Amino acid sequence: MRTENVAAFEKNCFFLLKVLRSEYTEYKGRKAPMPRPPRCRRICGAPQVDTFCPNGCEDTEPILLTLDEYEVIRLVDLEQQTHEQCAAQMDISRSTVQEIYESARRKIAACLVHGKPLHITGGNYRICGGQEAAHCGRCCRTQRANTEKSGKNCKGDSIMKIAVTYENGQIFQHFGHTEQFKLYEAADGKVIHAEVVDTNGSGHGALAGFLMQHGVDTLVCGGIGGGAQAALAEAGIKLYGGVSGDADAAVNALLSGSLSYNPNVHCDHHDHAHGEAGHTCGDHGCGKHSCH
Repeated sequence: MRTENVAAFEKNCFFLLKVLRSEYTEYKGRKAPMPRPPRCRRICGAPQVDTFCPNGCEDTEPILLTLDEYEVIRLVDLEQQTHEQCAAQMDISRSTVQEIYESARRKIAACLVHGKPLHITGGNYRICGGQEAAHCGRCCRTQRANTEKSGKNCKGDSIMKIAVTYENGQIFQHFGHTEQFKLYEAADGKVIHAEVVDTNGSGHGALAGFLMQHGVDTLVCGGIGGGAQAALAEAGIKLYGGVSGDADAAVNALLSGSLSYNPNVHCDHHDHAHGEAGHTCGDHGCGKHSCH
């Protein structure tokens, strides 16, 4: 009886070994599945400043923040987008946005707490070259600039984002001192959305960056200095200066092609205080006579 059990056991082991050998041979002949390539994250563009360094830490190894991490921080923390909106703009999933956001916040926190430099570089991304304007106002600016270079009219092909220096419904007459902008989104020659935003104390040098962060591609204002004009030109923002009156009416005139403006506008009042001794840009109109 015992001999028969041993024989049966050996037979079962032999059969099992044969099956395993057959399956192993079949497995070896299979090709390993190719891993799915990671999806590129859509970003609006590279940052104007890519390195931040605390005093005395120039020789310290920097923390690297990728461009897609920078873009998530810009959209969620600065533009106040939800993770769902951010995911749609960057063409990724909400869970991916959450992962990128948490990674970026940890890196920024480490820089602040440990006093390390921060360098923005690399990442898995693609820059929108103006062909995806429905997702981003800054891309619309790129698209329009490219179209203008080719001599084509892109009106109606993308969303314009227009900023107007603003005060109590009127065009504020000194770009560098404006406390508010009214931002308009327009498509097919019509305003589809408008909102007023505070500059939060941003001065001459920072306002071009402020507008760029809000996706602005066109500015309507009164007087504006040469330095600010150069910053706007570098940011790709088209300027319509020397304009006064009702802000909404000016934007409608711009969209209809009937806006009256001064292409040579400038303001040279930066050497004395505005509003002192009865002198303000608004009173004599930067953009109407002596500021051109």
